[in-house]
Amino acid sequence: MLKQFTEHINTNFSFLREKRLLLACSGGIDSVALAYLAVGDELDVTLVHCNFNLREKESDEDEVFVQNLSDQLKTPFLVKSFDTGQYAKNHKVSVQMAARELRYKWFNEVMETEGFDYVLTAHHADDSLETFIINLSRGTGIDGLLGIPAKNGRVVRPLLDFSRNDILNYAKNENIKWREDSSNKESKYLRNKIRLEIVPKLKELHPTFSENFQKTQNHLDQTNAILKNHIGEMKKALFYKDDDHYKIDIIELLKLQPIDAYLYQLFHEFGFTEWDNVSALLSGTSGKEVRSKTHSLLKDRTHLILSERKDAANSFFFISDKDSRLEVPVQLIFEAVDTLGKASKNVVFLDKEKLNYPLVLRNWEKGDYFYPFGMKGTKKVSKFFKDEKMDMYSKSKQWLLCSGDTIIWVVGKRMDERFKVDASTRSILKITLLT
Repeated sequence: MLKQFTEHINTNFSFLREKRLLLACSGGIDSVALAYLAVGDELDVTLVHCNFNLREKESDEDEVFVQNLSDQLKTPFLVKSFDTGQYAKNHKVSVQMAARELRYKWFNEVMETEGFDYVLTAHHADDSLETFIINLSRGTGIDGLLGIPAKNGRVVRPLLDFSRNDILNYAKNENIKWREDSSNKESKYLRNKIRLEIVPKLKELHPTFSENFQKTQNHLDQTNAILKNHIGEMKKALFYKDDDHYKIDIIELLKLQPIDAYLYQLFHEFGFTEWDNVSALLSGTSGKEVRSKTHSLLKDRTHLILSERKDAANSFFFISDKDSRLEVPVQLIFEAVDTLGKASKNVVFLDKEKLNYPLVLRNWEKGDYFYPFGMKGTKKVSKFFKDEKMDMYSKSKQWLLCSGDTIIWVVGKRMDERFKVDASTRSILKITLLT
C-alpha cells in the first residue's frame, strides 16, 4: 500500500512535498496507518493529538499511545488537552460538535503560529460513502453526492482513494498496532449506525461495492466539474452584453441538446421556473415574454433578450442548494464546512438543515423583522437600520437573505438567531460576502 500511497501523492498531492504538515492522529487505525504511510513516503509530518477527556482513562491512554508512536516514527509530537464537556455546555453545542470545533481551531492556531502549511486527516473511502448515504437520505443534488472533498482549504485527506479494508490489511500486514475507540461501536449516532448496519449490507450486494462506489464518486466529481465549466463557457459564448441587457442568438441556442436541460442551466439563476413557457419562446412570435420575479426574457425575432425587470419594486435572486457562488447583485460564497470558524459581519455560519431552498436574496420591505443574533426577541429591520445609522441610499441598497419569508441574514450586518449552529446541528453552511 505504501507504493500506491506514494504514487497517489505524486499524482494528486505533489504540492505536499517540501511542505510542513500536521497529521491529526487519534490513535485509531486510520490515523495511525496514515502516520506510517506519510513517514514511509518521507513527508515532513508532525503528529498532533487532541485529548478531549471524554473517555476518562481511555483518553489518557490514547495520548500516551500517540506520543510513543511519534517516538517510534521519529516525528515531532504536539498534544493539547480540552475540557470538551464544559465547552459544549458553554457554547450549547453537542459534544461531537464541540470536539470538532476545538480540534480545527487548535490546528489552525498551530499552522498560523508555527508555520505549518497543511493538516492531514485520515478520512477514507468508507467515510465518503457514509457521507454520501447521509446526504442521499436527506435529499440532495449532485454537489451533495460528491462525498468528502480531498482538499478543503488547508485540510487535506490523502486516504480518500483507499477503503477501510485496504487500511486494515495494510496495518495487519505491517504488524501495526492501534487503539480502539469504544464510542465507535455505539449505533446511537447516525454515522455509526450507517457504518455498522447499512454499509455492511451494501457490501454484501457485490464483492467490489467499495471500488465501484469510488468509481462512481470520481465520475460524479468529474461530471460536476465539466458541467460547471461547460455552462460557464456557454454563457460567455451565447450571452452578448448590450447596454443593460443580454441578447442570446436563438439559432445558436437551438444547437444545444438536450435543449431543456441547457435552458435550465443557463437561465435558472435568473429566477425562471416556468420552463415550458421559456422553451416555447424559442419558436414563439416576436413580442412574447416570460417573466420571473427579477428578470424578463423577451422573444425579439432572432434573439432572446434577457433583462432585469425595472417594474419590480424589489429584485429577487434565487439560490439553490447546488449553488456554491452568487455573482450578482452581490458576491456570496456558499461552503459546507466541518466546523465553526471565525464569524464576522461578512462571514456567517448556519445550520443548513434549518434552511428551505431555494434561498431568496431580496431588498428589504416595510414591515420586515428578524431575530438579531445574540439578542432576545424581534426587531424591525427599519429599526435596525436606524440603530446602524444607515442613510436612505444605504437602506435602498441593503440585501436580505431569506429562507421563504424568514430573514436569515441582513447581509453584511447581522444574521438571524433562529439559524445559528446549535447542539442538534449536523450540517454547517458557511456564507461569505466578498467586498
